[in-house]
Amino acid sequence: MFLQLKHQKLDIFQFSRSFVGECYRLTKELPVEERYNLASQIRRAALSVYLNIAEGASRKSVVERKRFYEVARGSVD
Repeated sequence: MFLQLKHQKLDIFQFSRSFVGECYRLTKELPVEERYNLASQIRRAALSVYLNIAEGASRKSVVERKRFYEVARGSVD
């Protein structure tokens, strides 16, 4: 990519990107009866972490930035 955005420089963003990929890989191995409900929930939570970190990094206000990071952390719990 020719444009390096602020969130792409964060170590946690790189980790969360790997985390999303790993969650998608692992949920493919779930039993068939759990594949749709549980897999969907795990994937959405992992993606929420990734996206909230990216969006939070673009906020100018420290308070607003922290809020997005808190939401990302809450998706992991």
